[in-house]
Amino acid sequence: MGKPDPAVRALRALVAVSPALDPAIENVVCIPCFRRPQYLRRTLQSLAGQRTSRRFAVVMVENDASNSKSVPVAAEYLASGRLSGLCVIEPRQGNCHAINAAFETALQMFPLATSFLMIDDDETASPDWLEQMVGTAEATGADIVGGPVFPEFDDERKRGLRRHPAFAPAYDASGPVPVIYGCGNCLIRRAVFDRLGIPAFDVRFNFLGGGDTDFFYRCRRLGLRFHWAAEAAISETVPRSRTSLKWLAMRGLRIGAINYHVQRKATPTVWLRAKLTAKLLAALPLSLSYAAHAVLTEREWTIAMHPVTVAIGSVLAAFGLEPQPYKASKIVS
Repeated sequence: MGKPDPAVRALRALVAVSPALDPAIENVVCIPCFRRPQYLRRTLQSLAGQRTSRRFAVVMVENDASNSKSVPVAAEYLASGRLSGLCVIEPRQGNCHAINAAFETALQMFPLATSFLMIDDDETASPDWLEQMVGTAEATGADIVGGPVFPEFDDERKRGLRRHPAFAPAYDASGPVPVIYGCGNCLIRRAVFDRLGIPAFDVRFNFLGGGDTDFFYRCRRLGLRFHWAAEAAISETVPRSRTSLKWLAMRGLRIGAINYHVQRKATPTVWLRAKLTAKLLAALPLSLSYAAHAVLTEREWTIAMHPVTVAIGSVLAAFGLEPQPYKASKIVS
């Protein structure tokens, strides 16, 4: 397994740590944090209330070095003993920088750990989440375990969007699956990092998002095994801003751009890239038929427009045009 650049590691500041931290802990939960301290408190409370006899630690990464509003919340939970672990600041802003910092810190600080889980700082874990995830990995021998993230809308009138591809879980039932797409509810075994190397997440996806999709597709190409644990549920707070027509359209464009970049990495020659672009252009009219079908079956036009915006996003990305929603200037508290 590759090792983090010492210069990069030196940039990260350790800002909080629990008393008597035990490096022999075998399960570590990683939490990237950015400008959501009020939600982080709920995340940590859900972890403190886990029903499990398994010992685990948390590694939090504050990715807003200038304000660091997550640090006081992290320090409070660590100092009180409600959770064991640590918090570091990753000064290089970007989604993949933060995730890489979390996993690299966890790998270094807990050398005997075999399971590395992740939850976002706007999510809460169900009481049996950790037990279900680790138990599934042990029982199945899977390299990677994924679980559902269910939306909790601030605006209850938007409950119909639960079926929207932006919010609906990838799978309904537990069992082996070909791949998972997001790291907001996942478990990755240490051996996976040995295979993929460090840094694990491609920082070219920093501001677009999709570094997790790219990571999992690389794992799939290496023949690693995926399993879905439907009972290991997490809930995600969805503010009103993420249910607007503009946000949903931009989400579709972003997914399309991510799909393009993930596929482009597997097309090393000019000829293959030209074929990929032609395929994406051909998908545009096909997406209209998908949209028409969705109008009839879902009766929710924001769901129907999703395949069209995804197809448009892929084509725009092929010509160098794409959204960058994870830039700090575009993220509000």
